[in-house]
Amino acid sequence: MSSDKNVRRRVITPTTDASNTDPLLRHGELHVDDKPSLFAFLQQPTGCERVFISYEKIKWYWAPAFIGFWLLLYCAISIPASNHLPRPLTIKDEAKYPERFIAERAEMNLANLVALGPRVVGSRENELEAVNVISSRMRTLRAQLGAVHDIEVDVQVASGSYIHWGAVNMYQSIQNIVVKVSPKGSKSNTWVLVNSHYDTVPAGPGAGDDGSMVATMMETIRVLVKSKQALKHPVVFLFNGAEENPLQASHAFITQHKWAKNCKALINLDSAGNGGREILFQSGPNHPWLMKSYRRAIKHPYASTLAEEMFQHNFIPSDTDFRIFRDHGAVPGLDMAYQYNGYVYHTKYDRAEIFPRGSFQNTGDNLLSLIREISSAPELEDTSKHAEGHTVYYDVMGWFLVFYTETEGIILNVVVAIGAIVACGLAIKLMSNKMGISLKKILKHTLHMFVVLILGVVAGAATAIFIGVLMDVMHLPLSWFTHNWMMLGLYFCPFFFGLAIVPAMYFHYTKDDRFPIGQRVQLLMHCHCLFLALLTLVLTMCSIRSAFVFMLTCLFYTVGVVFNLSTSLHSRNVIWVIPHIVCYVPPFVFFAYFSHGFLVTFIPMLGRFGDSVNPELILAVFSVAVGLLTCGFVVPMLHMFRKSKTIICSLMAITLICIIIAATPLGFPYRPETSVQRFNILHAKRTFHDANNNVRRSESGYFIMPQDRRTYSVKNKVINMTMARDVKDDCKKEMNCGFPLYNMRWLKTRARGLWIPASEPVLGTVPVVKVISKKQTTPTRMRFEMQLSGPDHMGLYIQPLNSARVEKWSFHETPLRLGFKPPYYIYFSYGVNAAPLNFWVEVEKSNGIWSTPSLELGVSGFWIHHKELLTSDFTKFVKSFPSYVDAVPWPASYETWLY
Repeated sequence: MSSDKNVRRRVITPTTDASNTDPLLRHGELHVDDKPSLFAFLQQPTGCERVFISYEKIKWYWAPAFIGFWLLLYCAISIPASNHLPRPLTIKDEAKYPERFIAERAEMNLANLVALGPRVVGSRENELEAVNVISSRMRTLRAQLGAVHDIEVDVQVASGSYIHWGAVNMYQSIQNIVVKVSPKGSKSNTWVLVNSHYDTVPAGPGAGDDGSMVATMMETIRVLVKSKQALKHPVVFLFNGAEENPLQASHAFITQHKWAKNCKALINLDSAGNGGREILFQSGPNHPWLMKSYRRAIKHPYASTLAEEMFQHNFIPSDTDFRIFRDHGAVPGLDMAYQYNGYVYHTKYDRAEIFPRGSFQNTGDNLLSLIREISSAPELEDTSKHAEGHTVYYDVMGWFLVFYTETEGIILNVVVAIGAIVACGLAIKLMSNKMGISLKKILKHTLHMFVVLILGVVAGAATAIFIGVLMDVMHLPLSWFTHNWMMLGLYFCPFFFGLAIVPAMYFHYTKDDRFPIGQRVQLLMHCHCLFLALLTLVLTMCSIRSAFVFMLTCLFYTVGVVFNLSTSLHSRNVIWVIPHIVCYVPPFVFFAYFSHGFLVTFIPMLGRFGDSVNPELILAVFSVAVGLLTCGFVVPMLHMFRKSKTIICSLMAITLICIIIAATPLGFPYRPETSVQRFNILHAKRTFHDANNNVRRSESGYFIMPQDRRTYSVKNKVINMTMARDVKDDCKKEMNCGFPLYNMRWLKTRARGLWIPASEPVLGTVPVVKVISKKQTTPTRMRFEMQLSGPDHMGLYIQPLNSARVEKWSFHETPLRLGFKPPYYIYFSYGVNAAPLNFWVEVEKSNGIWSTPSLELGVSGFWIHHKELLTSDFTKFVKSFPSYVDAVPWPASYETWLY
């Protein structure tokens, strides 16, 4: 070791000679190549920044707080806003609020209706008892009339037919209860129509669908008839007796009732769940004034253009009476429905006791105000003059409604998208100046980053879809059905992983000291904004009104960019994220609220999509769309943390944990009563005749129609289920597989059915087809006149044979006129009148050879409300299903003849 004497010290003495000054301290003499060093020097954290920042990045242990912040916003703001219901009023409040809707009274109305049990078309409960309950209530209200309004009640019995889902939907003697509330002495001939249905499916009492809306209408009538506020125009309340058949009673009213021609605007009320808030998911069409009325009147708004477009493009497997009024009566209107707790929809668990009283108050407040508003609207006088195009509408957290015309939406989308492009372009230009990088080079970086962004989106989507396929292959579909939080780990995390890992690898392998990570992440976010802006423009050009969701994202990000540019925070490596986080909180909260409502709606629906559809893929795609919308600007900020790649990879660790959970009992999809598995089970007899009218085949058994992907979950738990065979071989041999198919949905998925041989069922009045006459009208044409009798729900199938074709018939002409592909399907039901159906068919056979069969006729019968016909063996079979299954049984028959 040397001594201090041998140590040479260099003393720097201050000097005024610029040539002796440290180059870093020379003001105004910095060369371009030295700028990154000075930029890094100036970016060192100071003060409290050191708590968060280290080496131009946020310390890694703040990442859980960052992620938790967004989850907290979702759980503390978005979910409560989605579930919020007003305080329900009770009968005690009536004296204080005489003009208000009283939720407790509506609840009593529902209890009286649901006490009847299932109300199926043709049953005593529907055709007699439900009619008596509603009519009796109307008689009571007539006795309580105030001095302002009159009330008229009419019971309609009607027959008719129309085309629905590719079939002839034919009805006979179904019923409607029609109530008109009008100002005393009114001479108005323009009325408002309010519709809901009191019939149900055979499965359950239908408290949510649609008894709740019927009860709401009854209470609304009570408030109106006792009100001192006079309506300007009359209001017709249609208590619809055959919606589940489907949509027959609404067709009967709008095409045949004496009051139908005066109904100029519609409020349709339906349900796909049990409670919650009613969502407005269809409007118009082409009548913006209705949305103006909705905005002025509504107390608790909940509406979405996106829901409307998804429904109208068949993303939602359902239909409502709104379509009938629109297509057959040209009546514009508003379509609203409950969608919360869709798990019990069309099951025996759709009960009155689980329906929230607050839901009654929410819908009642809205309906009462909306009726008063629309009935007073000047546009009602002549609605045809106000058909001005589509609208864009959405509520914000249930607080208020945003509404504008489609034209205004196009202008807004284009302006915001272009503004976002300009703001990002300016930010990139200033970034070039600050970094000392040429514009050409920064544009090259931008192009590379844009490609990286697209690859990240593709990688995220592919990862989520791969997980969806994997879950199905592993026989673990629907593991999120009860525990919805599992989809965050199964599908959102893989998408976020892919979205983030591609840029992370790009940043890792293209490090550049002249281009700090903070600026590169900003560039990535600018590219994401450019991507959304271009997507907004493309969707707008395609006339997709839901493009507003991407427009809003661009708008709030642009605000953050402008703020950073105006305050020069964009040049700071880390601090720039704060304005972006602040500006992104409002759209995140809104989109999380928005998406939560859709998830609550769609997840129960995936339990009734049938077993031919992989629900994992649907949820994966949905998660990608929601994830891109809600977190497209959040995920890139993960790159601002130290150990960012470890943080990103931890997302896949969460996915792995959720996959493991899915394989445990916790991941089993179903729970008794609250989230059940669905099966339709027919105890059926099948009989087939040959050309000589001899029986060539006859057998009985249980025909099972699965409703979801996990049919195998009951294989080893149900009596004789191991004997079940698929029906694909029958589909190759027999018309429509040779099974009694209840409706068009069954017809489309018939090959997915299962058959178990069993004892013969007990049937009621068996369907019989009588040939009244057979007459050859020309050498090549034969006319068959026939008569059909049987139970109140039947299906008729007509298949031409041996080069024959059906030229004319007495049914609806559309299938023949439009060339529907045979076999033709006619669904037939009747209500109070069981008279036989007389029909005729004319068959053309170009070769004129009538010695061979020219027509195969199949008839199915369904005893869907006759529980007394269920045999002991069949009952034992149904009861052997696990407690988490809602099995809907009824006897059925299928028989064919050749002519």
